[in-house]
Amino acid sequence: QEQLIESGGGLVQPGGSLTPSCAASGFAFSRYTMGWYRQVPGKQRDLVASITIGDVRTYADSVKGRFTNSRDDANHRVYLKMTRLRPEDTAVYFCRRGTNKYDEHWGEGIQVTVSS
Repeated sequence: QEQLIESGGGLVQPGGSLTPSCAASGFAFSRYTMGWYRQVPGKQRDLVASITIGDVRTYADSVKGRFTNSRDDANHRVYLKMTRLRPEDTAVYFCRRGTNKYDEHWGEGIQVTVSS
């Protein structure tokens, strides 16, 4: 059974840091691009960061210089190190496998709230 399970969300003050992770199982993790997306109520789900099988990283403009994603192929995990967090980073964060509708799989998401 293919699974993506996010963890490490929560409440953090503005300027703080958080490093959610996503644990993958049930598929050949090292063969896929992995991504982090986020969504706020009433809006579409947007790409935050992605990392290819060759460790090429892509970031949304709004998080460049503040967020860093990484992958651990041996342990089937991806991480999203988030620093200098802002209230506008508040969202549900999702882990995604793949880059198109034919090979994608989503986690259930975790809440990240940036508030004082």
